[in-house]
Amino acid sequence: MGNRLKAALSEGRLQRGLWLNLPGAVTAEMAGQAGFDWCLIDGEHGPWDPSAIRTQLIALEGTGTEAVVRVPVAEDWIIKQALDLGVKTLLVPMVNSADEAAAVVRACRYPPDGVRGMGAMVARAGRYGGIEGYAARANDDICILVQAESRAAMEDLAAITSVDGVDGVFIGPADLGADMGCRDDLANPALWDAVADGIATICQGGKAAGIIVGGANAEARMIDLGVTFLGCGSDAALLQTALSELAAK
Repeated sequence: MGNRLKAALSEGRLQRGLWLNLPGAVTAEMAGQAGFDWCLIDGEHGPWDPSAIRTQLIALEGTGTEAVVRVPVAEDWIIKQALDLGVKTLLVPMVNSADEAAAVVRACRYPPDGVRGMGAMVARAGRYGGIEGYAARANDDICILVQAESRAAMEDLAAITSVDGVDGVFIGPADLGADMGCRDDLANPALWDAVADGIATICQGGKAAGIIVGGANAEARMIDLGVTFLGCGSDAALLQTALSELAAK
């Protein structure tokens, strides 16, 4: 078992990845073969279809690129489904407080440390019973990343970061900007000052800081601030841009 992405983040090594918003195993396989450190299957702003996500996970597994899944909401039963699919790294959106972060950790852990249901022996996570002692090791192997994307989350960020079991905090600039009143002005300096302060808080708390931005200059700035879980784009956005540019010729 083990989790290479969790180990890399805990060591402070930069890990670049791609958002997978398009369904289907072919795109996932192509993205995995491209050489990213991780690819994130987006079940929040992409389809939440466990059967389809299973095929994407299998496709990524053959490429050596680590798979991350973003669940649509921080509900115990949804987190359980994702973990039983064999997901070892989760991104959980809209976590607004330390209490909510702690609840996410409990949902990811087997008793006595949490409330995850004991079903992996008949699921892909435990290779349908083929991994002896899966439950004894799973709590330590799961990488838990929570999203701070509201003013409430930013105000409680130091406490969220201090929650035992949270491996990293990902700042969502689009939702944070909307909550700050600059939905249509995401270049607003106030938003990026808040992002910079948030990254500093996460790093000071000893956790991995994450974000997704576009463009080499923006990526370089985030790396300088201390981000180690760096989203470099989305398959859907990249395809749309390429198609539009080709059509414009």
